[in-house]
Amino acid sequence: MRLLLWLVALMALAIGIAVTARFNPGNVVLFYPPHRIDLSLNFFILLEVLLFALVYALVRTFNATVSMPARVAAYRQRKRERDSNKGLRDALKALFEGRFGHAEKAAARAAELPDNAGLAALIGARAAHRMREPARRDNWLAGVNGDASLKTARLMTLTELMVDDHQPEAALDAVAELNASGIRHIYALQWSMRAHQQAKNWPEVLRLVRSLDKHKALHPALSKRLRELAYDALLCDSAHDAESIARVWATVPTADRVKPYIAARAAGALNGRGLHGEARHTAEEALAVEWDDRVVRAYRDAAAPAGTPELLAQIEKCEQWLRQRPNDAELALTLGALCLKQKLWGKAQRYLEQALSDATAPAMVRECHLKLAQLHEALGQHEQAAKHYRQSAITQK
Repeated sequence: MRLLLWLVALMALAIGIAVTARFNPGNVVLFYPPHRIDLSLNFFILLEVLLFALVYALVRTFNATVSMPARVAAYRQRKRERDSNKGLRDALKALFEGRFGHAEKAAARAAELPDNAGLAALIGARAAHRMREPARRDNWLAGVNGDASLKTARLMTLTELMVDDHQPEAALDAVAELNASGIRHIYALQWSMRAHQQAKNWPEVLRLVRSLDKHKALHPALSKRLRELAYDALLCDSAHDAESIARVWATVPTADRVKPYIAARAAGALNGRGLHGEARHTAEEALAVEWDDRVVRAYRDAAAPAGTPELLAQIEKCEQWLRQRPNDAELALTLGALCLKQKLWGKAQRYLEQALSDATAPAMVRECHLKLAQLHEALGQHEQAAKHYRQSAITQK
């Protein structure tokens, strides 16, 4: 349709020119002594148009010839940009697909263009790292050092790769440089926490876990496990004496002190340094918030010396708990062990036999038999004591 309209328009123009030229009687005289040329006005106009077209064509040809080198250079530059951008896209695609060799080769093509060199180097570094080629990885990362716009990207990549390669010192150096530049976003905190975890810098791990929890950047289960690992390492350090373990425990926030796993580990550590009173208090605080067999066992291990008011208070408290939890085998075993220590033979036998009847775990059954054997031995009932010793040995196997 458009072609038809153009043809109609050209035909109308041709007809208009023909009609106008027919009724144009003018002429043009070109006089250059002794020559004279007479031309009709229509022919002169036609010559002028043709002359203009010829001059225009010559000028365009000259300009095209002169600008040819620049146009060739621009074409080559555009081709390099297209090839480099395609290489960058191919490198990203191959990296996400797990074809790390292809990704590194494509990154090398993309790096030929200066504008893409930094990003291509980061992709190449990740690809080389996945192929366990640390030398090539470091060479790629070295190529990004001079690009200030990619400083954060380089440091984040370096931190992640060093943590994955179990080089926490190098990762923490990158984190320190990142913090010095004022970058403290959530992703950086997460990798910083992992680096400190590998470096066994547990106080810093705890600080970062609390910070990430405020931003809801950690799964609750992971946060709980990291706290447990950190406190376990801090409390179970063999270098602690009674004073230092008490000092460490005093720095633990109240919300963490009553968590069963942490409280059990702390009570065990305090018991190991002879701080049985602190261990009992720790276990009682935790059990008041959440009941847990691990804390009950730690409470049993923190028994006060025989004949002391503290031991009687423990027995009384356990009896109160047992009235609330009549089928708790761990609690019955604890109460029986405390009564045995206090030489309350009847109560001890009753509670230990109750624990034995309710116990399901082999370790608890073994301990019940052992306590009953000690009880009967103390009462001079050697035959029954030997029977429980045998049962304890059989359960251990």
